[in-house]
Amino acid sequence: MRRIALAATLAAMAAPAIADAPVNRLMDQEMRALRSISGDRMASFLTRPETEVEYSKTWLSQQELVKGGPEWRCLAEALYFEARGESVKGQFAVAEVILNRVDDPKYPDTVCAVVHQGTGRKFQCQFTYTCDGVKEVISEPKAFRRVGKVAKLMVDGAPRDLTSGATHYHTRAVNPRWARHFPRTATIGVHHFYRQPTRVSQN
Repeated sequence: MRRIALAATLAAMAAPAIADAPVNRLMDQEMRALRSISGDRMASFLTRPETEVEYSKTWLSQQELVKGGPEWRCLAEALYFEARGESVKGQFAVAEVILNRVDDPKYPDTVCAVVHQGTGRKFQCQFTYTCDGVKEVISEPKAFRRVGKVAKLMVDGAPRDLTSGATHYHTRAVNPRWARHFPRTATIGVHHFYRQPTRVSQN
C-alpha cells in the first residue's frame, strides 16, 4: 500500500515538470523569434511618433529629416520609385502596404525582403521598379527627402489607418487579373488598394 501511495506522490510531483516542458519549448521559440527581429523593426513595435500625422505637404515639410537604418532606406527607395509623384497621403498609403506585408506571415518579415521579393525573376517581382531593367537612380533629391520623412515616420510606428490592412495596390491605368478577386479597401490618388482575400478552409 505504501508503494502505491509513494508512486502516486512521485507521479503527481513529476506531472508539472512534464506539463512545463512544452511551455518551456514555446518560450524558447518565442525568445529566439524576438532576438531575430531587427533593431529598426523592434523599435517600430515599441515607439510611436510624438506627433499626429497630417497628410499634407506643409505638415511634412515641417518634419525633421532623420535617416534610419537599412529598413528605412529600403522603404524610402520604394516610395521614391513607386510613389514620389503621389500626394503625401498616397505615399503614406503605399508605405502601409509594404509594412502590412512585413506583418503578414505570407510575405517576408523585413521591409527590404518584402520590397525585393522576386527581384531578378521575370514577372515575379512585387514592385516593378526592382525588375524593370532600368537602373535605379535617385535624381530628385527633394522628392527623396520628402519620402524619406514618410518612411521614417512609418518605420517608427505611425498609424496605418488609410488602407484598412491593404497588402496590394495598382495604378488606375492598369487592370490586373488578381484585382478581380481581392477586396478593394481604398482609392487614394492614382492607386487602388486591396486586401489579401481570406481563404475559408473546406472539410
